[in-house]
Amino acid sequence: MDISPLQQARYAYQPKLPAILRKDITSIAPAFGEATGAATDADAVKALFPHTYGMSRVTFTEGDNQAITARRNVGVILSGGQAPGGHNVISGLFDALKAANPENTLYGFKGGPSGILEDSYQIITSEFLDPYRNTGGFDIIGSGRTKLETQEQFEICAKVCKKHDISALVIIGGDDSNTNAAVLAEYFLEKNHGIQVIGCPKTIDGDLKNEFIEISFGFDTATKTYSELIGNISRDANSAKKYWHFIKLMGRSASHIALECALETQPNICLISEEVEANKQSLVGIVEDIAQAVSARALDGNNFGVVLIPEGLVEFIPEIKALIDEINHFLAKEATAFNALTDGDQRVAFVDSHLSKSSQSVFSILPDEIQKQLLMDRDPHGNVQVSRIETDKLLASMVENRLKQMKAEGTYKGKFSSMTHFFGYEGRCAFPTNFDADYCYSLGYNAFCLIGAGLSGYLSSVTNLCAPALDWNAGGIPITMMMNMEVRHGAKKPVIKKALVELDGKPFAYFAEHRSRWARETCFTYPGAVQYYGPSEVCDKTTVTLALEQGR
Repeated sequence: MDISPLQQARYAYQPKLPAILRKDITSIAPAFGEATGAATDADAVKALFPHTYGMSRVTFTEGDNQAITARRNVGVILSGGQAPGGHNVISGLFDALKAANPENTLYGFKGGPSGILEDSYQIITSEFLDPYRNTGGFDIIGSGRTKLETQEQFEICAKVCKKHDISALVIIGGDDSNTNAAVLAEYFLEKNHGIQVIGCPKTIDGDLKNEFIEISFGFDTATKTYSELIGNISRDANSAKKYWHFIKLMGRSASHIALECALETQPNICLISEEVEANKQSLVGIVEDIAQAVSARALDGNNFGVVLIPEGLVEFIPEIKALIDEINHFLAKEATAFNALTDGDQRVAFVDSHLSKSSQSVFSILPDEIQKQLLMDRDPHGNVQVSRIETDKLLASMVENRLKQMKAEGTYKGKFSSMTHFFGYEGRCAFPTNFDADYCYSLGYNAFCLIGAGLSGYLSSVTNLCAPALDWNAGGIPITMMMNMEVRHGAKKPVIKKALVELDGKPFAYFAEHRSRWARETCFTYPGAVQYYGPSEVCDKTTVTLALEQGR
């Protein structure tokens, strides 16, 4: 493996554990709290998870736990999109497993959940693992998006585990992956397969969280990476003084990434999807707000600025959401006639002629290329892939058109030139920050302690994360306590409830308090690149979001 000087230096970094996890592993014992419920729909969730619903939250304390030294084989799966720190989760899991019993074996299933279905695995040894410690990516064993959700798949998992004498599985993933982990844990208990299932909370999107999952791993690194890029662009904008930059940020439905990056960089405008939906704001209204901000800055001679846009914005604009639903329904019904048309303009005209008047009015104001994206970019289920809609270009184009109208009316006298960007993949496999390196290692180490305590259907939980790592708390929560019922493919199913930006939360309140000044003045802040060495306040600090949530 060819490595960079930074990668070589990062091998020397020793991730920090909470005080309780630094003790001899036989001295780490579970303390059980009160029974838990569900996020919502408690009765429905309870009926579907009779063996794992209502389990108690667990906190690790000092005690006697000789049972943890029993010989075990454990399997680990990386599931879903990449997030910085995944390798350290595996490192922590491996080190705890070996600390408990050097004869223990860790099986890494390749390519995500499909690896266990295909019995494709890598035995994790020190020699194999060491080159991946403190590095980004999921390339150690690869990841995938296969869903474990059918009884046939569950039985294959059980058969493969029993073949290798695997008594526990650790699934490292986001809300969907850990939903599947909860279902798998319930099934294994129902069938007395004797296989534990533990989840670890991963997603850069920040939408897998509650009181006991304060942050999902990777969010810290990804937002710091994007914030560096936004800061660089902001400084360039302030230097050239001639461009408005429209920057779309990855993050699926929730606006956590956009909000954190705004708190880090203080752009002129940051749209928050949850606020757009709450205020029932229209696309035209959003464009008008941006245009007025551009015009106001132009009065001060500032014909430049930065606009942050969350990836899932279009899903939260009421009339766009209605338009997408109508297009999905129509194309599912008229797929043959639509596919017979090969010309893009003909397809647009065909769909437009069959839309309701309200949707026609929305469709007509969209730029031509966006209209075609709504018709061409579809997922395997025939639905529009909203993440592929170039919202940055959509808003830049519509703002430009609105400013032309304002100039003709004599209400705008500035100059407008825009540039668009999309930041997503740049942050998913970055070298983890010190925080993510420590947090992920702790999550993995803690996951094995949950296994050693005989638990299943739990999510590894490390809390008090604004404090130094020594003062973090370790334990676990039942995955079912995060679940609710949602309609998926026409039927109600149990899923982990996505945590969206809370409009009454402290991070949004801080943003709302300051954004009017940021919009008119040039208040950019420049976070710079992620720092791994130097003063703790520079290289160990967590996100602004987490600090505000915990009153720091």
